[in-house]
Amino acid sequence: MPTLLLRLAGPMQSWGTRSRFDERDTELVPSKSGVIGLICAAMGVDREEREPVLELARLRMGVRVDRPGVLRYDYQTAQNVIAADESKIHPTTTSKRYYLADAAFLVGLEGEDEALLQKAHRALQNPVWPLYLGRKGYVPSPGIYLKDGLRQEPLKEALAYWSSDWEWPQDEEGKPIETLRLPIWLESPSETGSMRMDQPLGSFAERRFGARFVVPDWVEVKHVPEPAPA
Repeated sequence: MPTLLLRLAGPMQSWGTRSRFDERDTELVPSKSGVIGLICAAMGVDREEREPVLELARLRMGVRVDRPGVLRYDYQTAQNVIAADESKIHPTTTSKRYYLADAAFLVGLEGEDEALLQKAHRALQNPVWPLYLGRKGYVPSPGIYLKDGLRQEPLKEALAYWSSDWEWPQDEEGKPIETLRLPIWLESPSETGSMRMDQPLGSFAERRFGARFVVPDWVEVKHVPEPAPA
């Protein structure tokens, strides 16, 4: 079954699923709603559109943690904020906005509809709208699109992929580590594992999300030496 891979790395990223009012959270790995929203932006899907979102949401997602990053938050203020019941205006309010600093993930989306994955892959190369890592202004670096990111392996096997463009980790002596054992989170087809409330149930304008379940696992990524110059 084919799998589409996305590289999500940058100075800051945030994947909130429980944000309410003056505190904005982030999960420690990318949320499914955030990843689907990112692909919708690349494809030019309007916030009011429902079917394209549900089509993408049927894909099974997995996340490999290459670099977990550091959990931090911004302390922000806003002025003249209208109360929820519109009864008054708060002159000043404060807000904590959590994010992951210097994190890197490899995300896989697996499904039987290869045409859909191909469409998403092309869109990531030439996105209709700017792409952000969960929050506007959190720019990806390097890019999300992977030239060989459309794989024919199933989800877990595809998450063992490593691009030659990425810097391979080294040991204390400066030699390449032979094998990396990296944690992954796989969407469970059954209701087992940890629950996440980030499964899109409609358009993003509706803001309706349901439960899905993920289980921890790991993959081995082996170092392939570069060929010696002729």
